[in-house]
Amino acid sequence: MNGRWQGDAFLERCYEEAIRMHGLSASKQSRQESKEKLRRAFRDAIGEFESTPAHEPVLLERVECDGYIRERVELSATPGLSFAAYVLLPKGAGTPLPGVLALHGHGYGSREIVGLLPDGSPDEGKPGIHQHFAIQLVKRGLAVIAPDVIGFGERRLAADLKKKPDAPSSCEKLSTQLMMLGKTLTGLRVHEVRRALDYLISRPEVDGGRIGAMGFSGGALIANALSVLDERIGAMVLTGFPNTFKDSIFAVHHCIDNYTPGLLVHAELPELIGLFAPKPLFLESGYDDPIFPREGFLKAAEEVRAIYDREEAGDQLQTDLFPGVHEISGRHAYDWLKNVLFEGKGSAT
Repeated sequence: MNGRWQGDAFLERCYEEAIRMHGLSASKQSRQESKEKLRRAFRDAIGEFESTPAHEPVLLERVECDGYIRERVELSATPGLSFAAYVLLPKGAGTPLPGVLALHGHGYGSREIVGLLPDGSPDEGKPGIHQHFAIQLVKRGLAVIAPDVIGFGERRLAADLKKKPDAPSSCEKLSTQLMMLGKTLTGLRVHEVRRALDYLISRPEVDGGRIGAMGFSGGALIANALSVLDERIGAMVLTGFPNTFKDSIFAVHHCIDNYTPGLLVHAELPELIGLFAPKPLFLESGYDDPIFPREGFLKAAEEVRAIYDREEAGDQLQTDLFPGVHEISGRHAYDWLKNVLFEGKGSAT
């Protein structure tokens, strides 16, 4: 078959040219100028959304749990659209605590990371790939907020549920229609989690100067995107996501919510992750993760480390390639995040 008919080589040339142009652009600017330019380009790429002028949080429930209190609140970031978030607070906490924004990936929503089943009843079984990670964090003395990401669980679209009651997500319909409006699903999700962050910082139990974020898979995509645009995140854990675009979403079938039109013109994924330098960052991935392969993780980790080294912050970057698949481990990341935030190294300033 004539290779010129297919397009493989054409796509490879397009990719290589984009990477070449990144390097050429960076060579003509200071590191700070390059970072600010990339932040602006990223903001434009994901789109912006109108903000709700005023919305009083609504307390939906308050439950005493083993060692912590679980609240559920209703918040709003965009007019006509609201969402729920779980807030987990250690019992008996004294002075204001460090806070963490916990972001779930594909699944049934925030309940999956706070130890609940889809119907809100306790999950007494073995945790799934999300490992109830919000509970792991609150039991380490951190105040946690876990917002429901639009498109999953209770936030799937009625149109999708009408066609298929057990539809796993509404990512496709949300993504395609927002793209036709010049916006992206990533942009909407980031807009909402920024409101969740506002609320977390407003709580008297939380020290707004010590804020971290931890995201898994699609939740890590949101956490990283948020960190590009919001300086309040002082420390971050990305798990089941750090990679290169070429080795992950270009090489393996992924949900459409992973794709942002025009983004590769400005940066490969390690460059976007590297914008977090010199702040504390932990990258985690499973050795046998089939959708974010280890080869891509190792390449990304090497490139991010080079960025941290250039900013003389190599000691602020930690990585863990653990035995596992597409899942959270946390074997080092949980305690790392706790220690960084309690020692004050995860300060937004």
